[in-house]
Amino acid sequence: MSSFDLRIRAAAADDLAAIVAFNIALARESEDITLDPTTVYDGVWAGLADPGRGLYFLAEENGRVIGQTMVTLEWSDWRNGFFWWIQSVYVEPACRRRGVFRRLYQHIRALARERDDVCGLRLYVYDKNVNAIKTYRILGMKQTDYLLCEEDWSRP
Repeated sequence: MSSFDLRIRAAAADDLAAIVAFNIALARESEDITLDPTTVYDGVWAGLADPGRGLYFLAEENGRVIGQTMVTLEWSDWRNGFFWWIQSVYVEPACRRRGVFRRLYQHIRALARERDDVCGLRLYVYDKNVNAIKTYRILGMKQTDYLLCEEDWSRP
């Protein structure tokens, strides 16, 4: 894929259905979880309606959305800056291994580096998703010493 075939852009309200479909596919594929479509729809809509909740970026080829990521913010008082968390990474299976996520990542990284209030990028990845881990390492991301702990009230 040549660089002029792929366009990276911010998502708009018209992209709601594509983002919902990608999120449902992502959960099924990466963690074998079946998400409630209504909940995902409402969650994506809330994100699109309020950029403070998250920013979606899409990869588009010939006018068709083929990949996505979402960025959320975490304030670090230790660094006096925001970490941009990369989430909801999904590329259509037929479009993988063509640099789609690389372009999304480079776009987000460039936007973050332009800002004085961003101190870095982070993401979490399902520990059994070895292909994703390999991709993130190739892009220069490193595994941290932190483990993720949570209480998730949305799932039994």
